[in-house]
Amino acid sequence: MASSRFLLLLSFLILISSSSSTPTPTRTPTSTITIPLSAPSSTKLIVSSKNPWGALNHLASLSLSRAHHIKSPKTKFSLLKTPLFPRSYGGYSISLNFGTPPQTTKFVMDTGSSLVWFPCTSRYLCSRCDFPNIEVTGIPTFIPKQSSSSNLIGCKNHKCSWLFGPKVQSKCQECDPTTQNCTQSCPPYVIQYGLGSTAGLLLSETLDFPHKKTIPGFLVGCSLFSIRQPEGIAGFGRSPESLPSQLGLKKFSYCLVSHAFDDTPASSDLVLDTGSGSDDTKTPGLSYTPFQKNPTAAFRDYYYVLLRNIVIGDTHVKVPYKFLVPGSDGNGGTIVDSGTTFTFMEKPVYELVAKEFEKQVAHYTVATEVQNQTGLRPCFNISGEKSVSVPEFIFHFKGGAKMALPLANYFSFVDSGVICLTIVSDNMSGSGIGGGPAIILGNYQQRNFHVEFDLKNERFGFKQQNCVS
Repeated sequence: MASSRFLLLLSFLILISSSSSTPTPTRTPTSTITIPLSAPSSTKLIVSSKNPWGALNHLASLSLSRAHHIKSPKTKFSLLKTPLFPRSYGGYSISLNFGTPPQTTKFVMDTGSSLVWFPCTSRYLCSRCDFPNIEVTGIPTFIPKQSSSSNLIGCKNHKCSWLFGPKVQSKCQECDPTTQNCTQSCPPYVIQYGLGSTAGLLLSETLDFPHKKTIPGFLVGCSLFSIRQPEGIAGFGRSPESLPSQLGLKKFSYCLVSHAFDDTPASSDLVLDTGSGSDDTKTPGLSYTPFQKNPTAAFRDYYYVLLRNIVIGDTHVKVPYKFLVPGSDGNGGTIVDSGTTFTFMEKPVYELVAKEFEKQVAHYTVATEVQNQTGLRPCFNISGEKSVSVPEFIFHFKGGAKMALPLANYFSFVDSGVICLTIVSDNMSGSGIGGGPAIILGNYQQRNFHVEFDLKNERFGFKQQNCVS
């Protein structure tokens, strides 16, 4: 293991050795940046006609794997707008410009992690990246040696400790403890994302927003090898290495267009607010609920909200309190996560929800075969019906905020005659609570909602709207 890391580091140093450290000028800052995000306007879940059930099963499996990772995290070694695009593998992507001169790279926006990293160097390898519309041999990569502002993060650089903690300097064995001058690089990172992972080295690089703002010295990961990660990740979590933390954002917001999982180039905006001041004005039309703190360090990267109640039709589902609020061990509670596709619920919560839908939608026949093929439940046969009648699904949050999901956000058409609830859980038995959050609000349920992460005032806001208008 030590020798492989040495070779990795050595090859990387050779690749960027021709880069200089010419300082990059900073442009006059503005208060906002807008970046495009994307997906088609259809409210129907469109999947492969060759194997629609298998495609849904794949997405459900990805959601579960993501949930398992979130619940058991490994220790990690003014307004700007950008388009946000949906991807065939379940996430939403943005394009960012790094380097001098700038190189444009796509990233999956992820509020459930913090490191920003891109596929890096011409030797980048991505294993098991055979997703629809992805050409593994043609994945765009960032080339450090083509950027005059690329520099490896040193072992004694305080940003190295953002990932590896304050004790990382004990690993700087080649450094003189009596001086800050050290040529040893920060250790390689390895990060797990559900079924996928990535590994590489940390860079100091310039992040460039055209005509708006330039941020020199931005910490970014240069990944040399990944598993099931065809694009980089833009971490929007709560840790110091995240994009919001490094930019000092006051808030950020997005509106996710409907997801067809086919990389259709429709987009909405991701808005980054870099404004300063003590303004606590709420955005008109949004309902707010305060962010909650998890008492344990392992889960402090996530955005927790206090879900008080789940309402299906006229029935208040009686969810035990231990699942709604994180305990002293950090387990329980609800997080908002743009990187999870289908919302995850701990098995006891999921069973309460699924059985209530089965009870209230008893006028349709259960599609058992589709349930077995897709991993989703309940599924109902609606073939021959002129209209579909299912109860409302509402999340009630602390402070009175209510998120009433549109029908397309919780029931999806598998084909013309079957609909399935797009909530997932694992197969763990018992009434106990697993590690980490009990409920993960995924991006499929956030579609066509304007959502705002007000970091300055520690609150989560939302309102339903058409994200393509």
